[in-house]
Amino acid sequence: MPASILGEGGHLLGAAWIRNTATRLSCPSCGSAHVAQVLGDNGGISYVCTACGHSWS
Repeated sequence: MPASILGEGGHLLGAAWIRNTATRLSCPSCGSAHVAQVLGDNGGISYVCTACGHSWS
């Protein structure tokens, strides 16, 4: 157990950073991480790159 709350907080921030980078999407066309999740025409989930406009599902 850490001696202070700061030690514990650092551990939690590291875990959050790992989780965030593991789920981050990137555009298959340009590689940008600027990706938006959108609702498709038939109710499915699609993605759009806000950098280059490429869309995929």
